[in-house]
Amino acid sequence: MFVKRLGGDRSEAARRYRRIITFEKLAAELAEMPLASPRLLGADEQHLLLLFEGLEDARSGSELAADGDFDEDLCHEAGRMLGALHSSAVEAGELDETPHPLPPMENFEALSLPRFVDAGFAEMEAWSFLQADRQLVSALRTLREHEASTLKVPTHGDLRLDQYLLHGDTLHLTDWEELRLGDPARDTGGFVGEWLYRAVRDIPKTLRHDVDRPFDQEATHREILTYGAREIERLHPRMHAFWEGYSREWTTAGKLAGQAVDADLPVRTAAFAGWHMIDRLLANSQYVPRIGAADRAAAGIGRVLLLDPHAHVPTLGLEKTR
Repeated sequence: MFVKRLGGDRSEAARRYRRIITFEKLAAELAEMPLASPRLLGADEQHLLLLFEGLEDARSGSELAADGDFDEDLCHEAGRMLGALHSSAVEAGELDETPHPLPPMENFEALSLPRFVDAGFAEMEAWSFLQADRQLVSALRTLREHEASTLKVPTHGDLRLDQYLLHGDTLHLTDWEELRLGDPARDTGGFVGEWLYRAVRDIPKTLRHDVDRPFDQEATHREILTYGAREIERLHPRMHAFWEGYSREWTTAGKLAGQAVDADLPVRTAAFAGWHMIDRLLANSQYVPRIGAADRAAAGIGRVLLLDPHAHVPTLGLEKTR
């Protein structure tokens, strides 16, 4: 068994608890949906405790990706699972309809005093150059506006590779604390953004294996971007396999059967993948003394995607499937 206790602010933890319970009800109603998740065995709302079936010897998506085992077939299956979720029917009022809290646009204008006081050096460093980039702030504001005007579907809301668990031959999706009606691009962009971020984070390993490069020479920003582009090209088939599985499931199952994915979804997916890179920078800045070159490069790639998402749809494998 796996026991999870929700901590932090009591009222927010209670909302996260209710979203998890809501997913369990939704999953029960949609039993034929190809979306596996660890079975909920019991719950205690007073103590915000949840008891799940333990998946013994399961491997997370992050572990699989690090070992090179999150292959195209698994990416395709991950896409199918998400397509099934997004195309599922829900009753009015069944899911949380509040806007997702990220990106926190108020922080791109100014940090609150408590946030400023609690921030470490790296976090302040990150906010200082993000707030000064008015083009980036404008692009994020545009993304939020587009998100608000799109068709709302059931979304995971916090999609990362480590939310996937492979148990035997079955891929599971976990952690439904941010389940809500929202823009499907937030989830698809999160998945694609995870692979982009991994591509950038793997650059030091790639540099070490370059026999034509002096081992004691520090990588330049240009080198990091060049090697990052190569990694993204290498991972393109996996991102495309995900998109193919997602698109096909969307058009063959659920309440939206027979409808194509909306024309702007690939563009918004690219933009949300860009936000994911910025989000990873901000998350990591809370735990390091200084921002590293790889995180700066990731944020730079995220900025490029946010400023012109249309141009990068093919690069990310989001082109139309046959």
